[in-house]
Amino acid sequence: MSERQQLAIDTESLVKQFGSNTAVDGLNLSVPLGGVYGVLGPNGAGKTTAIRMLATLLPIDGGRATVLGHDVATEPEAVRGKVALTGQFASLDEDLTGTENLTLLGRLYGYSRAAARQRGDQLLHAFGLEDAGTRQVKNYSGGMRRRLDIAASIIVTPELIFLDEPTTGLDPRSRNQVWEIVRALVAGGTTVLLTTQYLDEADQLADRLAVIDHGKVIAEGTTGELKASLGSGSLHVRVDDVTSRATAATVLREILAVPVTEEPDPFALTARTDDPERVARALPALHDAGIGVSTFALGQPSLDEVFLALTGRPTEENAS
Repeated sequence: MSERQQLAIDTESLVKQFGSNTAVDGLNLSVPLGGVYGVLGPNGAGKTTAIRMLATLLPIDGGRATVLGHDVATEPEAVRGKVALTGQFASLDEDLTGTENLTLLGRLYGYSRAAARQRGDQLLHAFGLEDAGTRQVKNYSGGMRRRLDIAASIIVTPELIFLDEPTTGLDPRSRNQVWEIVRALVAGGTTVLLTTQYLDEADQLADRLAVIDHGKVIAEGTTGELKASLGSGSLHVRVDDVTSRATAATVLREILAVPVTEEPDPFALTARTDDPERVARALPALHDAGIGVSTFALGQPSLDEVFLALTGRPTEENAS
């Protein structure tokens, strides 16, 4: 089997235009079979548009793409028979119950009535929704809807599933439940292409990552490779008192002689540095300035710092 045949997704110079706007601009992706491949980028980067082309929902305006060995443009039916898509919004009938939604989809896939009901019950149990099966979906929480939506995507187990920002708007507990579902899909042999704005989600789930911006890949690799690409360590400081953070940032800039970033966490600061001697002087300097510190650690850069270095934008501007 050739290297290309072993890829779940292979694109070359993929383009999609909407009038004068180029949403996807020469996208090159090579997604291996198995595991989770993450596509990370801000709103408007072209993630959803790329997925819709790969899932045969939008025509390709330029370049080429194959999914599981089938050309997306010339063999769309073969692609559709092997993939599933869960979009950013639940594609469920809110007036039906969870059981009715899954049974209906099973019937559409050709199951007998009894087999469709049995498959629906299996999925409700697997996703922790058996007690909610008789309730109308309009009465589900956001997390329950998302779990049911993913269950609906795997009535017939796909070889490849596109998960387009599956945890947007969910609370931390629901996000963790979706993460466990993704891990279970991979353990069952399904390849997952995951798009997300959340860097912690990418760090938790993805075996490899592509960072895209303005419709093209600007970096690709494992999370470790992307972090190492910055070529320096990262100092993480957390102050005891939020009112002292600005002063702490000034002290660190003077000692380290590098930019200091104030994180979304109002107690946290980070600085990229590979000068251990300056780092050793920083903690005493903070102490001398009367600043209490609860965390002071030099380690690998975070994905947030990688994203800022690559795109020039902090992540809090992207997750809207």
